[in-house]
Amino acid sequence: MPHAPASRIERRLIDSLYVEAMVLADEARGYFDDCGRADRDLLAPLERVSFSCESLKVTTRLMHVIAWLLTQRAVEAGELRPSEAMDRARRLGEAPVSEPIAIAAFPARARSLIAASIDLHRRTALLDGARDAPPEATSPARRMQQKLAGAL
Repeated sequence: MPHAPASRIERRLIDSLYVEAMVLADEARGYFDDCGRADRDLLAPLERVSFSCESLKVTTRLMHVIAWLLTQRAVEAGELRPSEAMDRARRLGEAPVSEPIAIAAFPARARSLIAASIDLHRRTALLDGARDAPPEATSPARRMQQKLAGAL
């Protein structure tokens, strides 16, 4: 089901999430490429492997989010039709699962970045999933907003 053009609120949300994702991606890259290496080297051998895997999971989550947000921006700019954005290849990719027990052994900064990437992906997944919801499944507030937008 194609979705209606984004409301101003939704556009601002997409833009805000995009900025958040880009900042988080830069922070993650900076950490895992620089001081994170030193932190990793202080871990036990199996924890080092887990640490490296988690850095890849953070990157994967963030790249899925950024790609999805860029797709939404392309729809808004008229570069893609809404129906094209609904194609499975353009939907939000699955988030890799992190193991809380493994993460507990990591330095605080690594745990913080992992948690932030999980949270950002979760919030973006809510938006992506809302694209599938039939109109009658939307909240009363959303229906009221849609009626107001239609009246204006």
